[in-house]
Amino acid sequence: MTYAYLGPVGTFTWVALGQVAEAAGADWLAVNNVGEALRVVEEGNAVAAMVAVENSVEGGVSAAQDALAASNGLQILGEYLVPVNFDIVVRPGTALADARVLVAHPVAYAQCRTWIEANMPRHEHLPATSNVSAVLELAASDRADAAIAPHGYGKHAEVDVLAANIGDNPNAVTRFVLIGRRQPLAPSTGTDKTTLIVELPNNRPGGLLEMLEQFATRGVNLSLLESRPIGDSLGRYRFVIDLDGHVEDERVADALLGLKRFSPRVQFLGSYRRADGHAPLVIEQNSNETFVEARTWLQRLVAGEEV
Repeated sequence: MTYAYLGPVGTFTWVALGQVAEAAGADWLAVNNVGEALRVVEEGNAVAAMVAVENSVEGGVSAAQDALAASNGLQILGEYLVPVNFDIVVRPGTALADARVLVAHPVAYAQCRTWIEANMPRHEHLPATSNVSAVLELAASDRADAAIAPHGYGKHAEVDVLAANIGDNPNAVTRFVLIGRRQPLAPSTGTDKTTLIVELPNNRPGGLLEMLEQFATRGVNLSLLESRPIGDSLGRYRFVIDLDGHVEDERVADALLGLKRFSPRVQFLGSYRRADGHAPLVIEQNSNETFVEARTWLQRLVAGEEV
């Protein structure tokens, strides 16, 4: 039983994996990027991988979205939320005025822009593969003078903390998903989310509206809608969609049937329980009972029965 995560030890992904009860006592495999995390699951070298997919400040994580779009036979098994904030750390004895090169993960760097621009206006950004690897890079070489570290991580390394909680939004949260191989879905709980990746059939007026109508006419709320280029030609996009509900819900199932008729490719990435426990608002005309009643009515018409 091996679980993959973006390493090294101490990253926010490592923290998220700590919320998975099944991972306690299992082997944890640190990987360098999302593509590698998904690949070890596809190849059977890990039962699942924890991946960051969305941040409350920066939105969807494009690298994860693109990697999932290129994956085969994978499914989201669960969702986990981790509050995030950051500190500025330096090698002992370094003053902030002497810091010219800042090593940081690109997502963390984007979330700390206000503090950085105010306090290090002439800095150079050196990208890191993770927030913890930024600290390790700082400690192991002289290529950088400062690093953005996960809040509180400074106590685990020989660095000085020059500023704490420097994130632009103190309430920032990152959403992680646990991704495994395709398997039977867990039953609907009433507080579920479904993730899809959908391609438009062509680039024409009204195409996006037609896709969205598959959800709107059935009362399905979208909690995330982001476009990513397909890459085969300019102007061709796929859409990453999180919707409220489970594929076992009549309104969701009916929307997916509509999408399948409309789109050349609908990639179903799973229905799973929401981490925040939010239950969607479903009006009576979109309830399971109403869909079943309408289908029964049609069957009776076909059978020539009195309705």
